[in-house]
Amino acid sequence: MNLCEQCGYHLKMSSSDRIELSIDPDTWDAMDEDMVSLDPIEFHSEEEPYKDRIDSYQRKTGLTEAVQTGIGQLNGIPIALGVMDFQFMGGSMGSVVGEKITRLIEYATNQLLPLIIVCASGGARMQEGSLSLMQMAKISSALYDYQSNKKLFYVPILTSPTTGGVTASFGMLGDIIIAEPNAYIAFAGKRVIEQTLNKTVPEGSQAAEYLFQKGLFDLIVPRNLLKSVLSELFQLHAFFPLNKNSIEH
Repeated sequence: MNLCEQCGYHLKMSSSDRIELSIDPDTWDAMDEDMVSLDPIEFHSEEEPYKDRIDSYQRKTGLTEAVQTGIGQLNGIPIALGVMDFQFMGGSMGSVVGEKITRLIEYATNQLLPLIIVCASGGARMQEGSLSLMQMAKISSALYDYQSNKKLFYVPILTSPTTGGVTASFGMLGDIIIAEPNAYIAFAGKRVIEQTLNKTVPEGSQAAEYLFQKGLFDLIVPRNLLKSVLSELFQLHAFFPLNKNSIEH
């Protein structure tokens, strides 16, 4: 679970490990795996071109993009799940991440499935300019249909770090918002704030525990309890396992 056995510190976790942790064995069915980013605004870079950069991250991580989406079962309960991966360009949200998440939400809306999105992101992807920002509106409007029209149940899980356009859109739109212990959650990062405003950001003021005191989310759940907490929440909201045997007591 990438937890420190001595102090319980939560280390970063890859999207594949997280899927394995949350989803029952042999029930994961990935969606839109072959969707890849083009270079829509022909981003000019002094270092490596955007396309080459994506190629090198694909080789390094074995992923096609910064989010994995699909459907599976959690303790026997059918769910739709999106998991962002910070190792892929800092989990940044470009057109592909936005489109994959939107399609996942639309699928969950049509199939009446509960939805989990595990957030880990530096925010909108600079290399796709305002197209990246547009993803925030697109995802948010798909969620509006899911939550307000269909009255379904969405739980974002904020992991370290969740910042920028992800915090400002689907990260904070959950019916019940869960954060991991000591996760770094912010809009602008500490360094950006300090350089822009010439003010010091107090130590710990962007940590989950402090923000929880301020009412930013509903629960802080350690990783080892997460699956059973989610299972309980779904059943409280009338989403039940497909067969009785799969309920873990």
